[in-house]
Amino acid sequence: MYEIKNLIIQLSQWLYPWLGEISMAIMATLLVIFGGRLNRMIKRQIGGWHFILRTVIFILLCTFGYGAVLIYLTPMLTQLLASMGMIYLGPLVVGIFIALGSFAERNNHI
Repeated sequence: MYEIKNLIIQLSQWLYPWLGEISMAIMATLLVIFGGRLNRMIKRQIGGWHFILRTVIFILLCTFGYGAVLIYLTPMLTQLLASMGMIYLGPLVVGIFIALGSFAERNNHI
């Protein structure tokens, strides 16, 4: 049991310096998975509007909306992951990516 715990802690220590990049990858994956749904929902709301207005809203959503999510939520996720104990960090990161991959597979994103 001690060996398994030691391996988990080693994995967590290896991942720790990369938490910013890991958080960015998680957030980007979430945007890929849910961005299409959000775009369709907004498209339904503004479908009857003039082409130029729809284009401007789409540009604002993609550049500022999705950009703001990445810029502001990624550091928050990084802090949250960094606050996890080393015994939890490695399994949590692996579990998050497995869950995202499973969800993407079930929703035909892969």
